[in-house]
Amino acid sequence: MAGTKFAYVRNFELPDPLLPDTYLVCRLDGHSFHRFSEEHGFAKPNDERALQLMDHAAKSAMIEFKDIMLAFGESDEFSFLFRKSTNLYNRRNAKILTTLTSYFTSYTPLRYPPSFDGRIVVYPTERAIRDYFSWRQADTHINNLYNTTFWALIQKGRQTTTEAHATLKGTVSSTKHEMLFSRFGINYNEISQRFKKGSVIVREIVAPKSSDKDDSLEPPMLLARSEAKQERDKSLECSASDPSTSIQSQSMDKGDETLPFDPPHQKRSMAKKKNKVETTVEVLHCDIISDEFWLARPHLLEN
Repeated sequence: MAGTKFAYVRNFELPDPLLPDTYLVCRLDGHSFHRFSEEHGFAKPNDERALQLMDHAAKSAMIEFKDIMLAFGESDEFSFLFRKSTNLYNRRNAKILTTLTSYFTSYTPLRYPPSFDGRIVVYPTERAIRDYFSWRQADTHINNLYNTTFWALIQKGRQTTTEAHATLKGTVSSTKHEMLFSRFGINYNEISQRFKKGSVIVREIVAPKSSDKDDSLEPPMLLARSEAKQERDKSLECSASDPSTSIQSQSMDKGDETLPFDPPHQKRSMAKKKNKVETTVEVLHCDIISDEFWLARPHLLEN
């Protein structure tokens, strides 16, 4: 920036770095989604199209921002987990939050575009991260059970919104299950997992393709050395019958013992490429409260 007399105004910009060596969770929450839902005629209590659109936006954000390891979505909100070691935008709070929020929103091009508010919270431990996502998934189940019963009372029971709220006041989960089944023939256990569990978007490690037997015995570097040794031995055999070249061959052989072989750059690049871990972003609708999900994916919380 030019050093003009006006540059002093930069002193009013305060730094906002996030605490280092901590997990970052960015949660985006829909703003004025009642009008957004009405404008597009979304079905209640759940609209498959709207939820798929949210999943698409979140998946696109994870593909763009490689340090996002996991995302969880329910209704009009999504939470994104950044790896503990991320240095995205030098961990500047406002920069990360505004960029992710605008990128996520840009993937919902509809007649009445939605808007989202956002916040970033830092968490110090793996236990805190697991508890955070458990909290959001438990909230998904509680909200969906209530909304499913609430809209059944309105759409099938012919109650008003006020009457439906009054009917459900003080009820527990078992009461709602019984009400759904006995009055409306709805078995809550048969409802889509997407509605009950939410959307889990995870960065999975792609299993490496099985290599040839010879490749598994020797790494690329050793193979390159072996090929070079074969070429050298061949040249020595050819020169053994010619005395004039014996001295030269001996000196070459002696030099080879002291100088390490430097394989071609192309082979070194191929070896490096083989060691690179390949990942893919997948959308799941599964339980993330129990240990099974996390034990199968230790890389999500690794630094």
